[in-house]
Amino acid sequence: MASCTSPAVLSSNASSFSCKSAAPLASLPPPKSFCQTLTVPRSFSGLRRASSSRSSRAARPITSPSCSRRSFVVNASQLPLVGNTAPDFEAEAVFDQEFINVKLSDYIGKKYVILFFYPLDFTFVCPTEITAFSDRYAEFEKLNTEILGVSIDSVFSHLAWVQTDRKSGGLGDLKYPLVSDVTKSIAQSYGVLIPQQGIALRGLYIIDKEGVIQHSTINNLAIGRSVDETLRTLQALQYVQENPDEVCPAGWKPGEKSMKPDPKLSKEYFAAI
Repeated sequence: MASCTSPAVLSSNASSFSCKSAAPLASLPPPKSFCQTLTVPRSFSGLRRASSSRSSRAARPITSPSCSRRSFVVNASQLPLVGNTAPDFEAEAVFDQEFINVKLSDYIGKKYVILFFYPLDFTFVCPTEITAFSDRYAEFEKLNTEILGVSIDSVFSHLAWVQTDRKSGGLGDLKYPLVSDVTKSIAQSYGVLIPQQGIALRGLYIIDKEGVIQHSTINNLAIGRSVDETLRTLQALQYVQENPDEVCPAGWKPGEKSMKPDPKLSKEYFAAI
């Protein structure tokens, strides 16, 4: 069989998005054998871009923050990642049972991105999260948001898992790409790689249309994530970007009252609750 995949390309300089070859961090353990009929897609001989209909979806305009407003935005220097430009990467992925090429910076100026990492294919908590995001994909699509799942598995493993029925622990068809991070360079750049195990923690990042990480959460291996909370946080992010003189209190949902970040004006919110 041909080699599993091309190594992911990482840019350590987030602002430049220049592509540099990433050196493999560790040799992968021998793959576990399993009984699975694998249908290799027609695109095996080369990489394909995601479908034009997906990339050409119209983006919602976002009101630029006023220069004179008080800043409630953190611009981190190195860590944490929130407030920084998301580390760029380019890697192979599986979508619609085809091998495609995914480059994070292609979404800048076009879409928000939900980027989430999971430990391994053919495991237990992971399929519940992956299929839950796929089943709710239309809700994220309405918010001009793409979802990308990432693990250290090869595209062949991703493909086999997608071709496995959900009732048998598989994923079935997904509505977003699964990215292959066999070099582990993407997981390392986002700070979720467990070096001793060679797998990623359950990290999730919300990246805005400017390519800046606005939210992150990292769960340990045994704890699954909430699609509801991810969607709510995304909605809150988009609201404050469209209304830069307001902030969202705890548990805020669309249609609920926001508050003004001012000692006097905030009393209007507190008086109403």
